[in-house]
Parts: sequence; structure tokens; C-alpha cells
Amino acid sequence: MNSLNELIGRRLKYAREKLGLTQAELSRRLGFKDRQTLAAIEAGQRKVTAEELVNAVQALNVDIDYFTDSLRLVGEGSFNWRAHRNADLGLLSEFEDKAGRWIATYRKLGEKTGEAASPLQSRLALSEKSSFEDAWAAAEALGREWQLGEIPALMLEDAIKTALGALVLCVDAPASISGAACNLPGMNTIFINRNEPEGRRYFDLAHECFHLLTWEQMTPEHTEQADGNYRGKGRYKRIEQLADNFAGAILMPRHRLLPRWESRGSADIHSWLNKTASDLCVTSQALKWRLHYLGLLGKADLLEIHDPRLTANGRFGRQPKPRPFSAEFIKRLHVALSAGDLSVRRSASLLGTTIDGLADLFKAYEFPVPFDL
Repeated sequence: MNSLNELIGRRLKYAREKLGLTQAELSRRLGFKDRQTLAAIEAGQRKVTAEELVNAVQALNVDIDYFTDSLRLVGEGSFNWRAHRNADLGLLSEFEDKAGRWIATYRKLGEKTGEAASPLQSRLALSEKSSFEDAWAAAEALGREWQLGEIPALMLEDAIKTALGALVLCVDAPASISGAACNLPGMNTIFINRNEPEGRRYFDLAHECFHLLTWEQMTPEHTEQADGNYRGKGRYKRIEQLADNFAGAILMPRHRLLPRWESRGSADIHSWLNKTASDLCVTSQALKWRLHYLGLLGKADLLEIHDPRLTANGRFGRQPKPRPFSAEFIKRLHVALSAGDLSVRRSASLLGTTIDGLADLFKAYEFPVPFDL
């Protein structure tokens, strides 16, 4: 079967199902005499004529590129977004489309250079029936296996890339979006909002790592609350609680915390929490609750902690942000531009920047600018 026929057929089916239309209903809109014609198109077995494609664009309220652009992710992959409670769903959908383009671009450019997508699909032996202690044990075992060292947060991203073959991108996301994971065979991806505080970024990375490791048995909801205040009951709340417990344990393993806790002396608890959290690259709030779950801080102790004193780990001033995207992503883009596989304008458009901004991005990663300004 022709790959373009398959692409159009798959996206046509996705657009139809997204609108809740049956094959018979869409067939009538497209002027087909029977449902079998549309079924053959969706299966990639029949070529779509130019006139039929134009009719589909009108019937499904999309553009031509929706069906033909290989640098878009349509009908592929499942997203899990960590977003604030009042996040604009329209803005979230718009950003998801943009994120999908980045994934599709990275995948397509890899195919051009013969860089195969990762076949790795590691899984954790956890389920919704697992206890929080099970999640802690799995996280700490994984931390030892991945050799995350004294400060796990600093080693986690490279471990995810190496062990899981996943793409990790730091992006300029809307303020209402904290992070996300996309489950896509051969191209699992984690997105981190680089404008979030350092400790929050690392926690989101660990949380989304859990989702990639358990997606098959515990598929997360499309959108979850970034503040950890999961309302209601049921499987989705349980999945997110397990993800938070996993994240806390992999970033703050018991064997790393205990010596620090036992040697704290008479230091003010707020000062100790802020310093220790900063040392471990986590938030003071995350550290506080991790200590509570380990039984080191009781309920009475929690009442004595004044949360405003833990804001930004007690630090003031603007913190440095990581570079946009990732070295792997920018390198692949650099190779494509150098080889003429992608135009400068298309690259800038995909990344949502100007041509000068694209040049600055290459400079940030110490790559020579592959085009004349």
C-alpha cells in the first residue's frame, strides 16, 4: 500500500471519529454511494482523488495539511498533560498540536538519516492495586539500577533517554501547563515547561517517567491537575497518587534522606527543608511531604511548618532556565538543515520562532548556524 494513502486514510478515520461520525454519515457528506468506499480509503486501500480530499476538508473542518503533512502528529500517540485546574482547554489543544509537530519532525528527520526509533518499551511491575510503598520500592530499585547517585534529579533525564529511549524536551509552554508525556511506539516523549521552578521541573520529569513506565497497565487521563490535588475517587486519582509517590521516592530515596535527617541537629526546620531541598533539586514542599510519608515528620510537626517560608525554597530572584528543546533535537534539526532536508523558514515556523531566533538556538547549543542570516 502507498504510504500517502495510508497516511490520509488513517487521518481521515481519526477526524471522523473525533467528530463522532459513522462511516455511513461521512460517506453521505462526501457523496459516496456506499460505506465501503470510505472503508477502503480509511484502510489505505484506495487512493483519494483531489476532489474527494477537498470535500473531506470541508466536511471535517480541517485544512489540507491535516491529511498530507508528515510533520504533524495526527491520530497517533496518547498525551497526558499536567495542567493547572483552570487551564484553557482550547489553548491546551493548540499546544498539543504544536507538541505533536515537534515529535513528528524529530521522527521524520531521524528516518531520513537512518536513525531508527527506539524499540525499548520498559515497564514497571505495578498496577492500580499497588500500594504507595510498592511505588517507593520500585522507584528506589530503579534509581539503583540507573545509578542516579547522590542527587538523582541531576541524572534522571539522561537515564530516561538512555534506558527508555525517550525524547525529553524543555519547552516554552503556556503558564497553565506544567509538563506532559506522549506515549507513541518508538518515540515516547516527555515535555517539561522550562519556565517552571527547578524543583517543579524535576518532579514533573519523574512523574511523567512513571507514566511512560506504566502506560500499558495504567493509562493516565488526558489532563491531570498539576498541583497534586486530585479530586474525586477512582482509577485516575489512584494512578496520579502512585505517580507522585514514585516521583518522590526516585528523587528523594530513603537511604539518601535518612543521613541528612539524622544529622540536622537543632537547625530551624524551615531552613533545613529549604537547604536540603535545594541540594536535592526538589521543592521544599515535596521534601516535606516525602518526610511525612516516611514517618519522619508527624502531623503535629506539619502544623508547625509555615508554608510561605518554603516558597521557592526560601530563595529570591529569578532562577536560570534550561535551554529550549534538547541537544538531541537541535542536533537532528541542524543535520537536516545542513543537508537541505528542511528549509530554514519551515524550521523556524515549526519551532515557533523567527529566523534570527533559530540562529540563536543553534548558538545556544554551540552548533554553527547552518544558513546565512
